[in-house]
Amino acid sequence: MGIFDRFKKKAPEVKAEPKPKKVAKTEKELATERGEPYVNILSMEVDPENMQNGAFELDWNDKFVANLIRAGYQMDPKDTDADVVDRWFTAVCRNVVLETYEQYEAMNPERDRVVKTRNIGDGRSEVS
Repeated sequence: MGIFDRFKKKAPEVKAEPKPKKVAKTEKELATERGEPYVNILSMEVDPENMQNGAFELDWNDKFVANLIRAGYQMDPKDTDADVVDRWFTAVCRNVVLETYEQYEAMNPERDRVVKTRNIGDGRSEVS
C-alpha cells in the first residue's frame, strides 16, 4: 500500500437493480395476442336460500365480442359489450335447457302412451 492509497476515496458501492420478474401472461392476453376470441367463466355464485338462483361472472376479449356481433347478437348499436355477451350466454343456457328437455322427452316411456276408453254398456268401460 502506497502512502497516498489511504487518502483515496472509495467508490460508492453500486447495487445492481433486481431484474424485474417475468410475469406469466394470462390465457386472455395470449389469445388476444394471437387474434383469437376468448371467453371464460371467472366465478359462479349460487343463492344458498334458493339453489335455483345464481350468477356467472364472465371475462372476454374484443375479438370474442366482434365475433358475436357478426353472428347477430347485437340488437341495437347502443348495446354494450356486456349486453352482447349476456345475450349470447342466455342463448347458450337456453339451448342447454332445450337439449335436456328433448332428451328427457325422448326417454320418457309415458310420452307415446295413449289411454283409450270405450263404453261397453251397463256402466262399464274398456281401457286399452
